[in-house]
Amino acid sequence: MKSRLLTIIAVTVVLTSCGVKKKAVGPVAESSPAPTWHTCLIQGTRVTVDKDGERVSANVLMQTVRDSLLVISVMPMFGMEMMRLEATPLEVTAIDKLHGTYAQASFADINRKLTPSLNWDILQQICSAELPEGAKRARLTYEFGEEHIEIVLDYGVRQTDVPVRVTNQRLNNYTPIDISKWL
Repeated sequence: MKSRLLTIIAVTVVLTSCGVKKKAVGPVAESSPAPTWHTCLIQGTRVTVDKDGERVSANVLMQTVRDSLLVISVMPMFGMEMMRLEATPLEVTAIDKLHGTYAQASFADINRKLTPSLNWDILQQICSAELPEGAKRARLTYEFGEEHIEIVLDYGVRQTDVPVRVTNQRLNNYTPIDISKWL
């Protein structure tokens, strides 16, 4: 069960992070203009994750308050949120609603096993569909320890400066998982 939860957390973290392949996703050039939006909501995104030959697909809802908070809801069936990822510029919290558990880690902790490393700016760029190649599709590849993970995001409808519900989940209803031994 711990291995399964770690995989879920890793996939969720990787799902929202930057890509390895330069042609797929890379950082925004420093000369790019700053985003003009304050909030971003992307509905109808389909994510396909291939982890060492096992493929899973789910619908994802991404909500962003620029430079502050990201909320990614993973809804594999019937629109029910099964997994939730909340990120701030300092840390990431993954909540497994199905099993009633959660884990928190700083970007430095995650980057001990994640290649390439994850940072807030790229994470925000992915979750707001502001990629150098456009806002339709992103193909991301990672290594998390010994696991190879490839993620394809087919973006849905992107709206900016609309009301979003990005309140942090109350964690007192969930059991914390100490992931330090895996990181």
